[in-house]
Amino acid sequence: MTTVPAITGVYCAAATPVTKDGRPDADRLAAHCHWLLDEGCHGIAVLGTTGEANSFAPDERRTLLEGVIARGIEPSELMPGTGSTAIGETVALTRHALDLGTTRVVMLPPYYYKGVSDDGLFAAYAETIERLGDDRLQIVLYHIPQMSGVPITLGLIERLVAAYPRTVVGVKDSGGDFENMKAMLAAFPGFAVLAGADPLLLPLLQAGGAGCITATSNIVARSLRTVFDGARDEARKAAVEAAQARIMAYRTLSNSFGAQIPTIKAMVAAHRRDPQWAETRPPLVCLGEPQLAKLEAELARIAA
Repeated sequence: MTTVPAITGVYCAAATPVTKDGRPDADRLAAHCHWLLDEGCHGIAVLGTTGEANSFAPDERRTLLEGVIARGIEPSELMPGTGSTAIGETVALTRHALDLGTTRVVMLPPYYYKGVSDDGLFAAYAETIERLGDDRLQIVLYHIPQMSGVPITLGLIERLVAAYPRTVVGVKDSGGDFENMKAMLAAFPGFAVLAGADPLLLPLLQAGGAGCITATSNIVARSLRTVFDGARDEARKAAVEAAQARIMAYRTLSNSFGAQIPTIKAMVAAHRRDPQWAETRPPLVCLGEPQLAKLEAELARIAA
């Protein structure tokens, strides 16, 4: 009998709008989250890489999560990033999410020291889980070695799932290696393998994956939902292929200017006709006027 993963679906790795003075903007983010849910997202992964989480102080992250919930987003619809370099900060951010009723989190490994062993990473995750001591908690591990420099190996997953089977329930794989995702599926039946790259949702679902947490879903959530719903349905093949082509076009565009996060935010700004959305928190820099003009022309071409 096939075991159904604890987490399935299309989750948006939501960008975080900032105000003119650089503060996280809960009003704009909440409005964006409502739209994403209306477009078919099963949930919103706020305060991740696309959300510039590591550019915000812990109190800003807590205030933003509180603000989104206060503006009508259900805690069960949110999956915030809570991983940090320090175990104590990860515990505090995760406990805050739990106190708000948000039980699912995406958790980076401690990412400052490179070349650490699986023994060290297991100890860090284990201490975090033990200090929290909350049976409601469900952790999605975050594998993004090109950014963190600290991979989540199959060996580490095996140890964590064996020790904490009800808590460590999935992984967001943003490494871009589909063979690694397939190896996870083969090794851990019922474990939620979630694609971190939009174009990989379709092949991952067809291989038995659970869904995605992706950046381009800030724009093409409806297409991703079409793929999720129809990936294994031959009668929906044409609709899925059309949705996949649209996903590919927007994903390619998001990578066209050498800085994906500023580009995603500029795409949201164009879609929402709200230039403030294009602003980033340093050290990221928003696209310049020539790039914005080219981006808007490409968006119009794709839409046509």
